[in-house]
Amino acid sequence: MATRKSTKKSAAKKPAKRTATKKSAASKAEQFPRRIYANASPISLGQVSMFESGVVPESSNVGYFASEPADVERAVNLLRDAGFDVLAANEYLVNICGSRTTYEKAFGTDLVMVERPVFKHGAEAEGTHIDCTDSDVPGLIPVAGTRFEEVLEGVAIEEPRYLDSPNPFPPPVDYFHLSVPGDVALGVNAEKAHRGGTTGRDVNIVMVDSGMAPHPFFSDRGYRVQPTVLGPGTSDPTEDDIGHGTGEAANIFAAAPDVVLTPLKIASASGALVNTTAAINLAASLNPDIVTNSWSSNQQFGPLSAASQALGAAVAAAVANGITMVFSAGNGSYGFPGQHPDVICVGGVHMSEDGSMRASDYASGYSSNIYPGRQVPDVSGLVGMSPKAAYIMLPLQEGSSIDVGNAGGNHPNGDETASNDGWAAFSGTSASAPQIAGVCALIRQVCPRLGPDEIRDILMSSARDVTTGTGATGSTATTGYDTATGAGLVDAHRAVLVAKLRCLTVPFVPINPVGPLIPVNPVIPIRPVGPLIPINPVRPIGPIGPVLPFRPIGPINPIRPFRSISPFRPFDPGPLDDESQQQRPQAASQSTLSADDLAELERLVLNEGNFGL
Repeated sequence: MATRKSTKKSAAKKPAKRTATKKSAASKAEQFPRRIYANASPISLGQVSMFESGVVPESSNVGYFASEPADVERAVNLLRDAGFDVLAANEYLVNICGSRTTYEKAFGTDLVMVERPVFKHGAEAEGTHIDCTDSDVPGLIPVAGTRFEEVLEGVAIEEPRYLDSPNPFPPPVDYFHLSVPGDVALGVNAEKAHRGGTTGRDVNIVMVDSGMAPHPFFSDRGYRVQPTVLGPGTSDPTEDDIGHGTGEAANIFAAAPDVVLTPLKIASASGALVNTTAAINLAASLNPDIVTNSWSSNQQFGPLSAASQALGAAVAAAVANGITMVFSAGNGSYGFPGQHPDVICVGGVHMSEDGSMRASDYASGYSSNIYPGRQVPDVSGLVGMSPKAAYIMLPLQEGSSIDVGNAGGNHPNGDETASNDGWAAFSGTSASAPQIAGVCALIRQVCPRLGPDEIRDILMSSARDVTTGTGATGSTATTGYDTATGAGLVDAHRAVLVAKLRCLTVPFVPINPVGPLIPVNPVIPIRPVGPLIPINPVRPIGPIGPVLPFRPIGPINPIRPFRSISPFRPFDPGPLDDESQQQRPQAASQSTLSADDLAELERLVLNEGNFGL
């Protein structure tokens, strides 16, 4: 351990204290939360801390930030001895919580409360962050000079993040809005795929959101919703006090009605999201195919805070393990982790009653200042327009904050419904992200071997170009890819066709004919061996009983001619990870096609979009 410490780079050195705007001592004591969440990073195998300046954890390098199991165990034991509750741990991070006093005593520091700009419900606001002035990295607690410096690289204090949704105002029946599942399925062009048997069957999606409440919309349609998993620090698995997660789940089932959905709750009753990094690690541990996230923090410029670095590493680790991560781009904000290069980032397109499309002026699109070359979004789903994006009528928990807070009044300034009717109209990129997650499930169903990057490529190559409108962050839609809508509005039918084509196999290659046999040299005659030793006489063999008379075989029916056999079609099952994957049906070739044939068919599908397969 001593050698490791002497060679590794560390973000644990204590620089000069940063100046922070503190709240008064009295208000600090009153307003500090009783439980403060954080993520401790054990010493990494790569000898570089994920909190080091300039470090960007991605799926290609996240393995460097993993730790030895023994080091993780030592860190867990030390943190428990210091009075922390250890909520979860993996090879990258140890998720902890404790009081302000516990942190200050363990790390010899002083925690402060700082107001920083955030984006809440599509508008700029201020959010309270807990910080430590002993580091240049926001939210990082250094460990140099403490008893933790032999086992930890630093501790990242969690920071507030918010659901990417407007304050919803359900529309009255006399103006245009979308319903679920029908209108949304039609808008993302998923119904054609459904009629062809592609419904997302048995694909597993985890939705990290405010929870999931029982609602007849789901039960009466037979949608498969697993019991809600509680994220570390949350409670009441059958309650969705905000209503957000319940509503967004309907967007998933509109695109993919036969998926298996596992809600993972990360919100408190107040609406704040708690412990998001631990929730992403927990979601990945459930081994889903897809994880959908309709939330973010606003991060226009770097450097990333310690909490965001930890969150980015958790996202990268999930993608490195083959999980497709879907995030909303933001509603006028610069969403993080939406701009992370490993995720599928989703923007918004508004489809009018006549089917015309334009970029939603409520959805974000931009070039990332944190990840050079990263353009946001990749593709778009259905989103309403400003000022409230009240566009999709969604089910939610009766009496939830969305339902109550917007009751009565006149649209767009009110709900015009009762405060406990269990329905509201809202959208934003909170709605478009689960729509795209559903389409990802359709792709996974027809070709399970496709990885996250391949799925993103199919979504983008098959999307419908949108050439009109301006996004919330000022990007203008043009011909081809742009940062207003990305590649355009998702097209589930074309995406499924392309996925099927990419899963087809190339023609069977015959084995080269075997050459003429080389004659074998004549065998050399065996020379007699020395005198044989006589064998003892065998005892006389008893008489064999009489053999039964032979019975003639009955007449043989005339042989019928064989029916012609169809030509052999090769089948490539693709890579098999385990026994369960082996049992999953794979897409087999329907004809003998060359690589050029497949490429030409894909061009036809993308250019026309009306071919069945």
